[in-house]
Amino acid sequence: MVTLEYLLRFIEEDAPAGDLTSDVIIPDVDTRAVIRAEEAGVVAGLTEATTLFSHFLVRVTPAKKDGDTVRPGEILLTLEGSAKRILLVERTALNIIGRMSGIATRTRALGDLVRAKKPACRIAATRKTCPGFGALDKKAVIIGGGDPHRTNLSEGFLIKDNHLALVPIPEAIRRAKAYSIYKKVEVEVESADDAVLAAESGTDIIMLDNMTAGQVADTLLRLTKAGLRDRVTVEVSGGIDEKTLAGYAASGADVISMGSLTHTVRNFSVTLEMFP
Repeated sequence: MVTLEYLLRFIEEDAPAGDLTSDVIIPDVDTRAVIRAEEAGVVAGLTEATTLFSHFLVRVTPAKKDGDTVRPGEILLTLEGSAKRILLVERTALNIIGRMSGIATRTRALGDLVRAKKPACRIAATRKTCPGFGALDKKAVIIGGGDPHRTNLSEGFLIKDNHLALVPIPEAIRRAKAYSIYKKVEVEVESADDAVLAAESGTDIIMLDNMTAGQVADTLLRLTKAGLRDRVTVEVSGGIDEKTLAGYAASGADVISMGSLTHTVRNFSVTLEMFP
């Protein structure tokens, strides 16, 4: 949940004792400003920017909404109010819009590529988010049409290699299932044999980690021959990029998760122009 208190932490970090430059040299006047896109893409973070400006009594008129596709030069928000307050929020708002729009734009592009190969296949994020910004990273993925996956460790079961080093697959799944019938259980595996074992043991989701697209297709065939394919959702993950994405989508997987959606972010360029 993205709250005002959450967003104000970014302002407190950027201006712990106020905006020294603006406080000293800018007169106490009202002004008008606009935030513009400087490139084409999917815009996100406008809701958060509006919340922050509004908190500081700046009037905001949206020209676009989160999820819109925009072109270079288009106005996203118009601002009216205290020049000092606009400048106080400026960089934080632009940072939020820039990062979230970068994530949303890339998620939309990669999701379109995946759906062209397999319409039902979903692209998902991971927990490789920026510390302190994770909620906004995940929201940007959703705005871009992707799946957020787990938001945190408390949200669901994901039994990984380090868990399985201590507890075997069948027992790990049994314990998770015994804990709650309301939470899905996911198991990460690196071989077809373990994928079959996990499915036989009752897991809901199998994550095929660090497999080639060919190995994924072979594993899905094994599951089908064993009569297990329809019982599980199959996710693939590990080192997948734009060059290999289409091959994984064509392999028959249900979900493709990519840490790079949030850990390698190219900021979307936006600017704030102020008028005297």
